Amino acid sequence: MSRATNAPASRERRRRRLEAAKGFYGGRSKRFRTATEAVDHAKRYATVHRKLRKRDYRSLWIVRINAAVRALGFTYSRFVEGLNKAGVALNRKILADLAVNDPAAFEQLVNQAKAALA
Repeated sequence: MSRATNAPASRERRRRRLEAAKGFYGGRSKRFRTATEAVDHAKRYATVHRKLRKRDYRSLWIVRINAAVRALGFTYSRFVEGLNKAGVALNRKILADLAVNDPAAFEQLVNQAKAALA
């Protein structure tokens, strides 16, 4: 009896794996074994980096808020403390957006925070 290799399924599995490695450099997109390793590696990092992306965005927002607050003669930590005492419940994403796109409204928030600390 001849050996059965299940060629259609194997070919489809390899095609899918090489398709996932499309755009990788050199042999990582051409050879099945290296493509498999590269795709597995990429998937591991994709999982980790989905978590890290949230951390990166929060840092970016804090930097933007700090820059805008310092231009108004205040510090980030004092600003956040003042907002908490004033009872203003805005997250850092919104605060950063206000700092960039609506400086007048952001300045009012800074004045509110200063008043709460005084």
